[in-house]
Amino acid sequence: MEKNKECFYCMKDERQTALMLKVADLSVSELFFFKEQTHPGRCLVAFKDHAKEIFDLSDADQAAYMTDIARAARAIQTVYQPAKINYGAYGDKLPHLHMHLVPKYEDQAGWGSVFEMNPGKVYLSDAEYTAQIEALNKAL
Repeated sequence: MEKNKECFYCMKDERQTALMLKVADLSVSELFFFKEQTHPGRCLVAFKDHAKEIFDLSDADQAAYMTDIARAARAIQTVYQPAKINYGAYGDKLPHLHMHLVPKYEDQAGWGSVFEMNPGKVYLSDAEYTAQIEALNKAL
């Protein structure tokens, strides 16, 4: 599949690095850690090539992508122990296949409702980002 020059998941430029940090390459996707951490452990799994919809993928890539999502979610569960992980597939303004993995905690932000995309409230130090990414990699 071709890269889309308008897509920061394809171009891997400052638009992407301003929002998230790469955790790891998975089988057909990449795992990213959001810099904004109102929901501790919030990550995103982006398909490695430019695809707009999951049905654009071959059956094998669909299965592998869902396996990558499950693998990432299991790592989040291991590291953060949320009460629930919410999954969100959006892309109205950035049509590249990606899935938000949002750990939710009872009596914390957004419990019982849809998560806020970028509340801009909680950021970590560089050392904390490094430690979180290392923990997720270990759990993968």
